[in-house]
Amino acid sequence: ETYLKESGGGSAQAGGSLRLSCTASGTTSPDFHMGWFRQEAGKEDEGVACFDSFKTPMYADFVKGRFTLTEDSANNVLYLQMNDLKPEDTALYRCAARFGGGHCDPDGRLRGPYAWGRGTQVTVSF
Repeated sequence: ETYLKESGGGSAQAGGSLRLSCTASGTTSPDFHMGWFRQEAGKEDEGVACFDSFKTPMYADFVKGRFTLTEDSANNVLYLQMNDLKPEDTALYRCAARFGGGHCDPDGRLRGPYAWGRGTQVTVSF
């Protein structure tokens, strides 16, 4: 069983920064892969960022140049440094994970995740 827990969300002004963390516990392996999604109430989730098979970060177009994905692989922690925040970044940010090899689309969406965190809210205002 794999469990995910996000932290680091909160309120920020436009142009500000936040750093999100996702910690995985339980069953993990070298083929354990995580990524970030975000979701507005009543809308479908959007892929934000994930690592491809070479550990190269892939990002959604709407965060490129502003967000940075990093990880502490030894401790199964995934980070999302969010800079130059915009009001449209307001959403519930969730991390997700899968086993069996990573599949990270070029647009930053982790394909086929089956473990999810409950999310951490990010609210950006002018």
